[in-house]
Amino acid sequence: MSGLIDKAKNFVADKIAEMPKPEASIRDVDLKGLTKAGVTYQANLGVMNPYSHSIPICEISYSLKSDQREIASGKIPDPGSIKGKETTVLEVPMLVPHDILLSIAKDIWRDWDIDYELKIGLIVDLPIIGNLTIPLSTKGEIKLPTLGDLFGGGGSNVENKE
Repeated sequence: MSGLIDKAKNFVADKIAEMPKPEASIRDVDLKGLTKAGVTYQANLGVMNPYSHSIPICEISYSLKSDQREIASGKIPDPGSIKGKETTVLEVPMLVPHDILLSIAKDIWRDWDIDYELKIGLIVDLPIIGNLTIPLSTKGEIKLPTLGDLFGGGGSNVENKE
C-alpha cells in the first residue's frame, strides 16, 4: 500500500515539475526622480504568464547594492496580478536616501555613475503549486544626471553589464 502512495506522490511531483511557470526578466533600471528624501530608481520587470487566467502576485522583494553595500531594500506587498497569456510590465521603485549616496561617494566620483547589483524576488501564487518565488538579478551602472539632464532633458541613464 505504501508503494502505491509513493508512486502517486512521484507522479504528482513529476506533473507539477512539468507545468509551465511564469518567466520574468529585468528590462531596465533607471533614475525615476529626485526628492528631499533621496533619489528614486525604478526597475521595470517583464513577466510572461503562460496561463489563460491571471496569476496574483503576493510580493516583490528587492535589494539594490553598490560598492558591496546595500543602498536600498524593501518589499512591495500585493502589487496586483499578471494578466493571462500576456507579458505584464511591473515597476519596482527603490528610494536611496541622500546620506547613503554620500557613503558611496568614492564610486560616484570615479566615473559619475553608480555600479549596482539588483536582486529581486517575485512571489506569485500558482494554482495547485502555491507560492513560487522567481529570482531575478542583474548588474550594471546607472549614469548620474548632469545639470543639463536635470534642467534640459536627456537620454537613458542605464547601461546593463549582463
